[in-house]
Amino acid sequence: MIVVLLGYMGSGKSTVGQILAKNLDFNFLDLDHYIEQNQKVTISEIFKAKGEIVFRKLESEAVKHLCSQSDKLVLALGGGTPCYADTMSFLVQHPNVITVALNISVKNLSERLVKEKASRPLIANIKDEDISEFIAKHLFERSFFYNQAEISIQTDSLSIAEIVATIDSKITLK
Repeated sequence: MIVVLLGYMGSGKSTVGQILAKNLDFNFLDLDHYIEQNQKVTISEIFKAKGEIVFRKLESEAVKHLCSQSDKLVLALGGGTPCYADTMSFLVQHPNVITVALNISVKNLSERLVKEKASRPLIANIKDEDISEFIAKHLFERSFFYNQAEISIQTDSLSIAEIVATIDSKITLK
């Protein structure tokens, strides 16, 4: 089984994924880190040198490769990964994958992401006062894909331990 965590940047996919993987005795992989290791450059450098389209293609190829080569894996996707190159369709149809969406409010995302702008290429040049609007627009555009996840969790009022426990209980029912 591969548990794929999806949601907007800053939604806690990597943090939750590491703990979930440990609890399940699975491996954990952050897709961005995997791409950086394979490409030997940072995501920001890929965006600057080759653009978003090339990056999205790399994401899609990596997801398909990992899902065909892995088992007992918790995979944290990038926020936009499910929205490009039929990646979400691939994940939903894959017999060994369970998709889990981590949903969080625009307000809480904005508070988290303002602090992390330098390490987030999509928002690095956006003024702090415009981040909420940017996130709300993106969430609206991406909701079609995020809403296809088999499991969806509203995380605003949950601790990391509660999010992990909720995912764990829902995937054991599958």
